[in-house]
Amino acid sequence: MNTNDEFGADELPGTDDSFWLETTDSTDFEPLQDDHRVDVAVVGGGIAGLSAAMELKNAGRTVTVLESDRIVSGVTARTTAKLTSQHGLVYHSLVSQFGRDRARRYAEANEAAIETVADRAGDFDCDFQRRPAYTYVSDENDRGKIRQEVNAARSVGLPASFTEDIPIPSDAVAAVRFDDQAQFHPRKYLLGLADEISGDGCDIFEQTKATDLDSGSPCKVTTERGTVTADAVVVATHFPFSDPAGYFARQFPKRSYVLATRIADPQPEGMYYRSGEPYFSVRPHEIDGESFVLVGGQNHKTGQGGSTADRYRAVEREARNHFDVEEVVYRWSTQDYRTTDSVPFVGTLAPWMDDVYVATGFGGWGMTNGIAAGRILADEIAGSGSEWSNVFDPGRLPSLSDAKPLVRENATIGKRFVEDWARKPQGTREPLSKEEARVTREDGNAIAEYRDEDGELHRVSAVCTHLKCVVAWNDAEKTWDCPCHGSRFDFDGVVLDGPAVRDLPKK
Repeated sequence: MNTNDEFGADELPGTDDSFWLETTDSTDFEPLQDDHRVDVAVVGGGIAGLSAAMELKNAGRTVTVLESDRIVSGVTARTTAKLTSQHGLVYHSLVSQFGRDRARRYAEANEAAIETVADRAGDFDCDFQRRPAYTYVSDENDRGKIRQEVNAARSVGLPASFTEDIPIPSDAVAAVRFDDQAQFHPRKYLLGLADEISGDGCDIFEQTKATDLDSGSPCKVTTERGTVTADAVVVATHFPFSDPAGYFARQFPKRSYVLATRIADPQPEGMYYRSGEPYFSVRPHEIDGESFVLVGGQNHKTGQGGSTADRYRAVEREARNHFDVEEVVYRWSTQDYRTTDSVPFVGTLAPWMDDVYVATGFGGWGMTNGIAAGRILADEIAGSGSEWSNVFDPGRLPSLSDAKPLVRENATIGKRFVEDWARKPQGTREPLSKEEARVTREDGNAIAEYRDEDGELHRVSAVCTHLKCVVAWNDAEKTWDCPCHGSRFDFDGVVLDGPAVRDLPKK
């Protein structure tokens, strides 16, 4: 793989576009034009934000949704869109850490999310379809992990069974099967919700970036176009754009890759996930009479792990190992934040901010967890509370088993910070070729350079505006990614993902 000094990317499989974005129309909600007053402001137009807004409107609240870009165009539009309470091999761990009662509530919240979509699927077509879900292992020595997971999942009321009869993939030796799981088209579902949210005192404003948050009484969200005053605020921006409680040190970013393929084999009858590092994911989808198989995996820490283009190629190789692939149609990548105990943070943003709420840290399982988060937050804001709140409480203390990886992850980040800044300055470098990038030093300053396909050179600071780590080049997406806390910038330095909120200065 390439080092962080100089990069280039050859042709990659498929068209660089999300399957979900390509198969739905774009939205055109107006931006905020002036100051606004509502009961609840929701910042973020993905699955958690729109689910919360829908629940709040149904509870009689007026709601304003603020989205910096277009709704359902970020992480929610770059998922594999499995609606399942089966989140890898998680329940044995949850029962061990939290006890059976709290693990059961986690399971109930996610099962209820599936039924929420099932109930609404009749109102608008979102390609909802019931399927079994399998988490499998490919190593004979890991059979015991599957039996452990089956026992733990069944003990909390989930439809789990042990099986060795796994239709695909060919390397599977044993799996935990969950029946009555589902899949859907996330944008069709959420665009349907958006139409129902808008109106009757509720609004969705796109291209309206929140820049500041005042948790006073009432709360105030400041945007580039005006302010929204509200009794409560929901921060559902993937990573919270306002981070007074240090979420950057409590959850960790990973990137993963998906290909939408056409195969000559019969379509898989279920959804499949191989636990481990890296994971491997398979699920079918049919739209407008065309059949696709979505294949994903190759997760790694953001800004680390070498060439991201090579990650796409590795997913393609694995897809071809399992299927007779006729064509790779689309490719896309996504970024997820995971907590050390695998449970998202859903609740008050900080202990001293009673009326500001957060939903983050979905760890790759944001479809059901995002819907559950919307219901939890709506119940909290209504004052009725939620039976699931204590499981997802952002203020929960890590167990001893969680504290160790938390310390280890932050120590690794510190080590990376020191190593990047200790790297010796580069001397005179040859001019970059088209679509090459590098990080170099000039007078002690770290400079990120990229020459685009037209030959224009783009130069920005290579120092992340969050906590001053040195960014790394993402050769597949043409972005600068922070290896410490996952901030991402386009090649011209514009912020794409937090926790950074300021662009990289041009040089």
